Amino acid sequence: MAIEFKPSPSLPPPSDSVGPVAWIRNNFFSSPLNVVLTLLSLYIIYLIVPPVIQWGLLNATWEGNNKDACTAGGACWAFINARFDQFMYGLYPPEEYWRINIAAIILVLMVGMYAIKVVNKLYLSIAIIFVYPVIAYFLFSGGVFGLSIVETPLWGGLFLTMLLGIIGIVASFPLGVVLALGRRSDMPIVKSVCVVFIETIRAVPLITILFMASVMIPLFLPEGMNFNKLLRVLIGITLFSAAYTAEVIRGGLQAIPKGQYEAADAMGLTYWQSMCLIILPQALKLVIPGIVNNFISLFKDTTLVYIVGMIDLLGMIQLAKQDPNWLGTALEGYAFAGFIYWIICFGMSRYSMALERKLDTGHKRN
Repeated sequence: MAIEFKPSPSLPPPSDSVGPVAWIRNNFFSSPLNVVLTLLSLYIIYLIVPPVIQWGLLNATWEGNNKDACTAGGACWAFINARFDQFMYGLYPPEEYWRINIAAIILVLMVGMYAIKVVNKLYLSIAIIFVYPVIAYFLFSGGVFGLSIVETPLWGGLFLTMLLGIIGIVASFPLGVVLALGRRSDMPIVKSVCVVFIETIRAVPLITILFMASVMIPLFLPEGMNFNKLLRVLIGITLFSAAYTAEVIRGGLQAIPKGQYEAADAMGLTYWQSMCLIILPQALKLVIPGIVNNFISLFKDTTLVYIVGMIDLLGMIQLAKQDPNWLGTALEGYAFAGFIYWIICFGMSRYSMALERKLDTGHKRN
């Protein structure tokens, strides 16, 4: 008589290894040291978080025309509310704010088109890099189609911060790629030029480059010749970021196995074909965290333009807190600026993580 084999049903996992209670025990109370650290962390949170909530939300004042309105004992967010337009647009004429808003909407729509499958991503990238800056420039500066001229010294606030950050990132990336390839080139002159440029830029702080761009360069120009100060600062920021981006990309190029180069040569590809189709896609994928880290650092470093007389978001807060009507509100201003920078930098970080997961074809992210 044949005996029919019936597999036993799978047993449920142990109750002490699944569920929120098990997760908390494994992550916070898995050892005596972890227990002590967890209790200490909870005590620090107890000391910091409730007073911050009490100051920033429960006792905060949200509306008012001056500091005298803030009598609740908490944060004076009325200062942010009263100066919000200046923080966003700087000294740009209020009646022309719509031009900045239109440019921002156009950029968001163009970036959002990357999600549409039928759109050619190459053409869209070319439009964003080469066409959009022209449209944005004429919208911001005016002088065409009946738009009034707004001089660049009036540009400021978060608008100027975003302008410096976006242009610096977009312009420095392709320049960084070229410098990284040049540094690994077999041509001595090209390699020497790239090495000297990268090492020279990396040897000086950004504030020195900004000072040179805004103060020293005009002294060496012929009489009557001068470049826009914003343009000089943008060039300085771009060159500075490109040098660091080049080193990050060079690390990715060195991580590519020699067999990949040999395979490209065996297929009869030219130098640029092998780089664009085989080497660079792999190298850039490997160094996404480093590139994004460099871009986040660049975005935060844009606050240094205040030293050379340009009023970005932090500069507007510095000016606003000196208003006699709002004396003593510096903490609220810095908290607001920190929150804005955190949102933008955190968003960039999360996007890089999503991009890593999307491109994860051979290297698992831990």
